[in-house]
Amino acid sequence: MFRGIMPIENVSDTARWVAVYRAMETARPDALFRDPFADRLAGERGRQIVREMKRGRSTAWAMIVRTAVMDEMILDRVRGGGVDTVLNLAAGLDARAWRLPLPPELRWIDVDLPEMSEYKSSHMRGEVPACRYEAVPADLTNEAVRDALLSQVGRESKTLLVITEGLLIYLEEAQVKSLANALHAVPSARWWITDIASPQLLKLMEKYWGRNLEKGNAPFRFGPADSAAFFAPLGWKETVFRSMLEEARRLRREMPFAWIWRFSKLVMPAAKREQMTRFSGILLLERT
Repeated sequence: MFRGIMPIENVSDTARWVAVYRAMETARPDALFRDPFADRLAGERGRQIVREMKRGRSTAWAMIVRTAVMDEMILDRVRGGGVDTVLNLAAGLDARAWRLPLPPELRWIDVDLPEMSEYKSSHMRGEVPACRYEAVPADLTNEAVRDALLSQVGRESKTLLVITEGLLIYLEEAQVKSLANALHAVPSARWWITDIASPQLLKLMEKYWGRNLEKGNAPFRFGPADSAAFFAPLGWKETVFRSMLEEARRLRREMPFAWIWRFSKLVMPAAKREQMTRFSGILLLERT
């Protein structure tokens, strides 16, 4: 039952929330991916968040689709993009370094706040990653710390793939620009995979969860009207945009009553259809 209070105390709690969705998908006989660590990492706190949040289970489809599509895109760049290092910023409880079929020589670096890094490390103790794994505790809102980390990783890498899953939406526009500029200042940073929200999606999410997330100091902030136009002046070309709505249909993980959206799209003007297609998505950005 929805009790009107979602127990989000800080932004790190959102990682537990999303881990519950990965556990839900893993339990399906037709799972799109298997994350055998998700339930352990989510813990009772993650399960409580989903139980008590508005539309807690019915919104799982979006995080499940995001995970599956990002898995595909990461493996594509690792196998075909010459990537030797993956830098996963605000990694949360992501267990891709353990659960994906990655080459053993790949270097994978998870970065998150010290408390989250310690929590994840303690719950993954004894598990063997598929590649060369490192966990770096760091506060990415401290630009000096962030830039020093990027500089070091950049020097040690030939071709760097950066992942920011579930991060940008919590940042101010100026912070996203600062991050994009800092990444572009690293010569080896060639690829960047991120999810992106639209202004329309921000309004919808604010309606459902805004007040609760603000109590945990984790409000939704960033949703550009045109992601390609936003990142282009910052040195990043949008080479792939994968629509969450279209990917959900492909993967057979659509939201409830998705047929209404599809029917509405048939009768919409072209500009409105494009806006719906780009309601939310996952980007592959390439350094220019």
